[in-house]
Amino acid sequence: MDHQIRLAIPSDVEQIHALIKELAVYERAGHEVVATADQLSHALFGGDAVATCHVVESSGEVVAFALWFLNYSTWLGRPGLYLEDLYVKPSHRDNGLGLELMKTLARHCVENDYPRFQWWVLDWNEPSIGFYKSLGAEPMDEWTVFRLSGSKLAALAAR
Repeated sequence: MDHQIRLAIPSDVEQIHALIKELAVYERAGHEVVATADQLSHALFGGDAVATCHVVESSGEVVAFALWFLNYSTWLGRPGLYLEDLYVKPSHRDNGLGLELMKTLARHCVENDYPRFQWWVLDWNEPSIGFYKSLGAEPMDEWTVFRLSGSKLAALAAR
């Protein structure tokens, strides 16, 4: 299968947005996607862009994506890459596209002296966990993710 990995361009936004919705359904949270294609476009290409996206294009169609942004380690004193989402359309899986995206991002880290490349994965997502472990990634079991959102975020802000 002929494919190309490249940075996303503005004309990819609608296809990336559709893939984000597919990912959310796979993760049993399709109803939680409220982001619009316009918001995604602003996040990726606006004057104050906060994220970057690599896509896999095959025959003119975006069939996979990896959306990421920089974080920062106070202990290491350097930025790292945080992978927010990686998704490959089911019809294009088992062709190494996920691996190629991960290798692309790892190379970006090495080339830019980012000492960390990290992401979250749902505890029940055994196929992804197995894939990430096969790359040499280690689960951070000693850490618990916390989140404030919605009314609880507003309540803390108002204290």
